[in-house]
Amino acid sequence: MALPAAAWRERVEFERRLVHAGGTLYPVPYLLDWISWAETGALLVAGLVVVVVLELLRLVVGLDHAAYRGLTREYESDDVAGYALYQASMTGIVLLANTSVASPTTVIPAMWMLSVGDPISGALADNGPREAKRPAVVGTMFVICVALAIPFSVPAFGTRLGPAVAVVGAAGAAVADGLPAIVGGVAVDDNLTIPAAALGGMMTVVAALG
Repeated sequence: MALPAAAWRERVEFERRLVHAGGTLYPVPYLLDWISWAETGALLVAGLVVVVVLELLRLVVGLDHAAYRGLTREYESDDVAGYALYQASMTGIVLLANTSVASPTTVIPAMWMLSVGDPISGALADNGPREAKRPAVVGTMFVICVALAIPFSVPAFGTRLGPAVAVVGAAGAAVADGLPAIVGGVAVDDNLTIPAAALGGMMTVVAALG
């Protein structure tokens, strides 16, 4: 028996958030000292290659199997899906930490602000893709992101600088999540903007005050 439209959409959103949260596992092997950070980057690059192939098959060839239909929103049917943008942004910031631009200490919280904070914020929100989220939702996202960043930033940067790194990074993530960026009349997916804003905020504090 087919689910009513509202129930089907609620199930899809729940399943999307579970997939979203799965990205939290990306840095875990590194944190457990099972693999190096360079190998973590290679793992994400491999995942990105798979995602690119899948999106090409979906958008160019027309392969549209049940997993796509079950996890994509209507507006993604003819555009790059959110999971691909998610993988691209995760991979991009991880690769930055293989350079002098950033470090795992700042990149991992930025990853988790997307994989943990965004699904929780999305579950609490009732806005459209071009609408700002309610202040209470933005505030909740901020608190979650601070909690994710503090365990990394304080040991790495000390009690003088660490809390500022966490707070500014969390503020960047909360703003990117709560206020959609509109470019050329199109809302930029927050899968792209949350990690970039979080990492940019943290690295700005490190550069300015470190």
